[in-house]
Amino acid sequence: MSGSRFYITAAIDYANGAPHIGHAIEKIGIDAMARYRRLCGQAVHFVLGMDEHGLKVQQSAEAAGISPQQWVDEIATRFEAAWRRLAIGFDDFIRTTQPRHERAVAEMVRRMAAAGDFYRGSYEGYYCVGCEAFKREDELVRNERDELRCPVHPGREVTWTHEENWFFRLSSYQDRLLRLFDEQPDFLQPEGRANEIRRVIEGGLEDISVSRARLPWGIPWPGDPEHTVYVWIDALTNYLAAAGFPDGDHERLWPADYHVIGKDITRFHCVYWPAMLMSAGLPLPRHVWAHGFINFGGAKLSKSEGVRFELEELIERHGPEALRYYLLREIPWNGDGEWSLERFDERYVSELANNLGNLANRTISMIERYRGGVVPGRRQEIKDQQIAAAVLRYRGVMDANLLHQGIAAAMELASYANGFVEARAPWAQAKDPARAAELDDPLAALARVVATLATLLQPFMPVKMAELGAQLSLPDPVPLDALTGLDLAGRPGARGPVLFPRPEQEKKPTK
Repeated sequence: MSGSRFYITAAIDYANGAPHIGHAIEKIGIDAMARYRRLCGQAVHFVLGMDEHGLKVQQSAEAAGISPQQWVDEIATRFEAAWRRLAIGFDDFIRTTQPRHERAVAEMVRRMAAAGDFYRGSYEGYYCVGCEAFKREDELVRNERDELRCPVHPGREVTWTHEENWFFRLSSYQDRLLRLFDEQPDFLQPEGRANEIRRVIEGGLEDISVSRARLPWGIPWPGDPEHTVYVWIDALTNYLAAAGFPDGDHERLWPADYHVIGKDITRFHCVYWPAMLMSAGLPLPRHVWAHGFINFGGAKLSKSEGVRFELEELIERHGPEALRYYLLREIPWNGDGEWSLERFDERYVSELANNLGNLANRTISMIERYRGGVVPGRRQEIKDQQIAAAVLRYRGVMDANLLHQGIAAAMELASYANGFVEARAPWAQAKDPARAAELDDPLAALARVVATLATLLQPFMPVKMAELGAQLSLPDPVPLDALTGLDLAGRPGARGPVLFPRPEQEKKPTK
């Protein structure tokens, strides 16, 4: 752990439109990582926020007929509300228009300047507004009309730009960056991503423009008010600003344990950002995790490419917890995955309603009906080794940030328990006076499984799993270390509302 806490960050979202499903999967995934660390007993500090400067923001505000500050204030409110609706348990929401951030950027520029790493120069080349980045021609592709386009934003034009700017001596950090990947091969995860960035570095690094001339919406370059700080220096410094740099005791949090980002911005986080930190004399983050994309019909699901679903509609379809579950169940956290509304519906019914929901309902119903709503004493009907094995599998994949496999490990235990119920048929046993006393064993065992699932699935569905735990009088998730050998004897068990109503059970809206 860094300092006294596990510090994990999300890529701050660009304030040029409303939150969408591409934003949501990243925040849900990081929230699951953070909640898992808390279940392991770690103190976690989780930061997300808004990237509010740059040409795209200025253009969006102009199109709406309002000031850039009014635009970003409205957008930030929408993003924060969306994350709260999705139960994203962030500890800080940083915005790049906040004074604390501007102070951090000014100090970052000052330190890099003191290292002799800036110089004035002329830039002439292509600029992608979607990436807010300058592009070499060999980084671009040609569309069917033979027009140059950024491969990340093929629907946008790239513009030819000529400016006198400040430049950062990125090329002088090439050897140090290569040593970083030699000495810390897990700096960029998952496996395979580091090879891509290493090839970029080995191919040779050029100095980069780090200011924009005559762009009023940005942080003024210290000592040169005709320029604003390049949006990527501005944006990346948020991770330090949120840790308290330079005003507070940032060493308590810094270096970050994980920056979690989309795979399309690995160059900025694993080439530019480490070089900037080296220049400023600051420690590097321990790890960067670059997740993949949601695809729909083979195309990246994103607002900029015109392929998206309204986030609110998807939340309303089966509720925010089901959306959290589906995204992290279906989209591998270490790769790309395909989005499908049909698959969302299938997962909801088969796994949440029929598997998990059915197990919880039938278990607690039998405790109410056959044992007066009190969990009986336990023996070994579902052996502790089986629960322990499920927890061990779960912890192994969750430690490796393979969130989709963590869900799978938990749901395998739910499936096993449902199979146990079908084979054991406790309701038949309850009707036989000679065997009714033996019902304590399966009911106690099933209660332990349900409590275990309420913990294992808490990072993915925190609200629903709190409701499930409450049905067994568990006010908080059981710590992972306490799951094996858990004894719930004597605890009240009472059904609550159906956790995952099947579509035919859901109330139709009144007119």
